[in-house]
Amino acid sequence: MPAKENIALMRRWFQEVWNEGKIQTVHELCHAEGLATGHFGAQSQICGPKEFIPFVERIRRAFPDIKTTIEDAFGARDKVVVRWSASMTHTGEGFGPPTGKPVQLTGMTIVRIVKGQLVQGWDNWDQLGMLQQIGAYKPPEDVILAKSA
Repeated sequence: MPAKENIALMRRWFQEVWNEGKIQTVHELCHAEGLATGHFGAQSQICGPKEFIPFVERIRRAFPDIKTTIEDAFGARDKVVVRWSASMTHTGEGFGPPTGKPVQLTGMTIVRIVKGQLVQGWDNWDQLGMLQQIGAYKPPEDVILAKSA
């Protein structure tokens, strides 16, 4: 597929999967053995819709009002890069009990698309920032003191 079509496919992915919670889109656009890296940490990997869908469900359960915005998207040949932001509220179970706290975060996603399906993906998003914003993680005191010195 030309880069323009691949970019449109990624816009659809973010809109339908993340903003609308359409799980069927994951089945349609993610290759059965598509490999995603970085969703639970730098080296974590999940494979295909079977493993990706529980990830989507966990995020959407904890943050049912998630709204992603594509800030930039560009592609070449079979790869697309998306710089995105998300706003959401921690009102559901997941990542600890619901706190009602708002969360703003950013991330970047790179995907390789073959025949209209995502076959590889690499994500880098502010997981630590999300946990800090909902109060699930607090930096050690010595880190805080070092910053203010």
